[in-house]
Amino acid sequence: MTDTPPDHLASDPRSPFHDAEALDRGVGIRFNGVERDNVEEYCVSEGWIRVPVGKSKDRRGNPMTMKVKGTVEAYFRSPAP
Repeated sequence: MTDTPPDHLASDPRSPFHDAEALDRGVGIRFNGVERDNVEEYCVSEGWIRVPVGKSKDRRGNPMTMKVKGTVEAYFRSPAP
């Protein structure tokens, strides 16, 4: 595994951008200079994150999310094994 996190990562296992190894290692997100811990999905190259909106759920029981654009910085919280 490399020392840089993936460009596009999702926490939903059904997504094609889900990477269990990277999530187990711990990926931190800094969005517009602020540390965020509630990010469901992100893309560094396109500059957006997807965050849940309150406690609302969709009809399948997944949290409702909103895409927010800005500067995204991803990093690993723990060093490579």
